[in-house]
Amino acid sequence: MIKALLLIYAIWGFNWVAMKEATLFFPPVLFACYRFAVGAAILLAVNAWLKLPLPPRRYWKWIALTGLLQIAGNNAAMQMGIKDLDAGLVAVLNYSMPVWVAILAHFFLNEKLTKRKALGVVVSMIGLVILMHIDSLGNASSLFITIGGAISWAVANVVIKYQNSQLKGKDCNMIQYTAWQMTIGSIILFVYTSCMETGQVHWTPMAVACLAYNGILASALAFFLWNYVLTCMEASKASIAVLAVPVVGVVCGILFLGERLYVSTAAGMVLILAGILLIVAQNSKPLSSRFHRSKS
Repeated sequence: MIKALLLIYAIWGFNWVAMKEATLFFPPVLFACYRFAVGAAILLAVNAWLKLPLPPRRYWKWIALTGLLQIAGNNAAMQMGIKDLDAGLVAVLNYSMPVWVAILAHFFLNEKLTKRKALGVVVSMIGLVILMHIDSLGNASSLFITIGGAISWAVANVVIKYQNSQLKGKDCNMIQYTAWQMTIGSIILFVYTSCMETGQVHWTPMAVACLAYNGILASALAFFLWNYVLTCMEASKASIAVLAVPVVGVVCGILFLGERLYVSTAAGMVLILAGILLIVAQNSKPLSSRFHRSKS
């Protein structure tokens, strides 16, 4: 499992460099569409090889919704944001997802904010405010688009948690779910880019390399490895472990793209990651415990 985690860090961490380079050759949403079309084709082939059936009908509305939010919404926002922002900055902003999950889960999943979670939200928000005032790293719209992608990812995670509480079934494994989620997400991205996006693809060896890396490694293989890690590790621990990805992304941006790490940028990133660590760390007593005991 340690080897799987290290491979995930390397693949997803360096992928921010590949996504940044891809903006030189592809319109951003079209690249996300191609990426997940390749990833979906590979995962569907794995489904066929394993002779897995289609997911039961009751799963399809959830697969479609999370395909829209997690695959299409989040990744389109990432790719649009990384066009104007540093790869390391986009990596950290995207991984602010646990902050938004903590807030949304409080209202929609009855997961009460503990003292530690509340502190983590405040610390992360301070970090976001610091990053919002960094005008030299890109335009404000790209910052908001990137954060919007993280919120879309967070909503998808809340939806998946709610779906699991409602269906409580084991008749659709994560390989099936991810393959069809990725398929629907790529279709949505194709519709969007066909209707709304302009620009042409410049096919070069580097463009093909970026697409191959994203489709084969960062999408199909890394998602498969992540599902494997989730089966071997507690979800809370996995959430902490995966925070190494944006750190690797920042380092790769400095080493391979020549991105400068300003003091204010570093401070904002550190605050966001520290807040996320507080949120995903285990905590026993909710905020309301001072008034009454929470339901078991």
